[in-house]
Amino acid sequence: EDNEELFSLQEPQVREDILRMIMQYLQDEGYNSSVMTLQDEANIKMAEQVQKTILVKKMRKLILEGDWGEVEKLCAKNPFKHSNAFLYAVYKQVYLELLERQEYQKAFTYLTKRLKPLEARVRESRGEAEGTGTTADEFRDLCYLLTCRTVQDAPSFKNWDGSKGTSREQLVEQFQAILDADRLGTVSASPVAAALPRVPPHRLVTLMRQAVAYQIEFAPYHPKVVPRLTTLLRDYSCLVLPNALKGTFSGHRKNVKSLIFVGQDGDYLASGSSDNTVRIWDVDNVTSVAVSPGHNGRIWDLASAKSGRFLASAAGDGTVSIWDLQDLCNKPRGAEQQKGPAGPAYEDGVGMVDRRGGPVPDEATLPRVCSINAHEGDAYGVAFHPGQTHIASAGYDKAARLWDARTGRAVKSFVGHTSSVSTIIFNPHGNMVISGGKDCTVKFWDIRSGLCVRTLASHLGEVTCVNMDTSGGLLLSSSKDNSNRLWDLRVSRPIKRFKGHQNTSKNFIRSYFGPSQSLIIGGSEDGFVYIWDIETANILQRLGGHHGVVYSAVWNPTRAQVATCSHDGTVKTWWYDTSKPVYVDGTDPAD
Repeated sequence: EDNEELFSLQEPQVREDILRMIMQYLQDEGYNSSVMTLQDEANIKMAEQVQKTILVKKMRKLILEGDWGEVEKLCAKNPFKHSNAFLYAVYKQVYLELLERQEYQKAFTYLTKRLKPLEARVRESRGEAEGTGTTADEFRDLCYLLTCRTVQDAPSFKNWDGSKGTSREQLVEQFQAILDADRLGTVSASPVAAALPRVPPHRLVTLMRQAVAYQIEFAPYHPKVVPRLTTLLRDYSCLVLPNALKGTFSGHRKNVKSLIFVGQDGDYLASGSSDNTVRIWDVDNVTSVAVSPGHNGRIWDLASAKSGRFLASAAGDGTVSIWDLQDLCNKPRGAEQQKGPAGPAYEDGVGMVDRRGGPVPDEATLPRVCSINAHEGDAYGVAFHPGQTHIASAGYDKAARLWDARTGRAVKSFVGHTSSVSTIIFNPHGNMVISGGKDCTVKFWDIRSGLCVRTLASHLGEVTCVNMDTSGGLLLSSSKDNSNRLWDLRVSRPIKRFKGHQNTSKNFIRSYFGPSQSLIIGGSEDGFVYIWDIETANILQRLGGHHGVVYSAVWNPTRAQVATCSHDGTVKTWWYDTSKPVYVDGTDPAD
């Protein structure tokens, strides 16, 4: 994860170190002109920072000495000329010190000529109405002080300890806080490059190798041979071929049409069923931990925000609901939730749930953020935008739509399919919507104009699912012509066809990219989970365990597990069991 607690890019030294490592790498590779350009730009910025450092030190010295005339002159220069709050604090300190010395005429002049005009600007910058707020209350106390015996008689300044106390030091701290808030900061006292720490040889490459080694070390499976990576644009994930059942999640009263891992970690699974409910499952403990209040129709599709905070569901009642999972995600996964795996039910791969389909003890109710009347007829598909602020939906009314996930307001409609729209996604860049429909086509829509910019029409049956790789260059589509097709979007044509499964009836059978995006994983009407090799299009694995149609199979790279849902009302997870043969080919789905 991107952990900002480790270091902040706002730290001047960290930013400088990154630049120096980049320059070192460019120099090692022979890009000397680029090094000179970057060095010139970095030196200009460094000179500006050195000048700011000098001003900061001078300001600190003047405040502590009480040289207010020079302080005011410095406030008119960069980087302080826009800091009205600090200038107001300076005038306030001068005013209080004048009262302390009993120079009331000068204090009155300072109050009317300096503090009063600036008070209005400070109050406006803080969003306070005239006569209200802390700024107005404090100014009233400043006026009141002209009639008081001591500064401490006013409530706002009862802790002010005079010019000989800590008040000036507190002003210095306030000055530094304003600079930090403006992201001006301070830099090293020595701007001389020769005094900077030496960059170790090949430092940038070394850090990258350490990061990859860390990912390999903490991967769920360790390869026997050290892998050789061909790209650094994706996190490492071990290529494993699931060969065994890990767990079975029971609780839905009817078939399960859709499922998805919540967030990137995959600690939770979400499933949608024809019993009109969405359930959240703890993957490790194989238990149901939350259930939705219920749509008024079957759940056709689910989508999870990248953060795992929100879940969206599309249902047969034409609505799309957004659910808040924050309390669930923040809930400690401690001892009280670890009692599930200890029982024999877990050993048999069966979840610890009520067999009648009711809620398990301590099962929470999912809070619904909003419900959108998205379509006339069934809402078949839903997807979260990569920015997590919008969702897209697909429905029976031949339309795809874009919605503001925060307000539920319709933003855009994409009209062009001649039949129901059954599936929808965003591309990785978030500038296009891709939809598949019962008219056997896949359409690409520009998210700004709403226009269809491309149509793929090679399928001979209804398109039931579309999925895109992380680069946005390959598209996977599933269809009721008994095939999953891989498209090269640079030339807009299919380059692979994955067959052997069954997808011809009224079911929505879905397939997705698998481990390292080198495998394709999908469901089938014959009750098996199919895994294809993306290069050869050959079937590598056929997993049997469900007792009915397998509607969907999704892969989580963090856990290195596949999750599937079926007409038998269950959700199952699959993993690589080293004690079993790598390749299995069940003959009976019930085995």
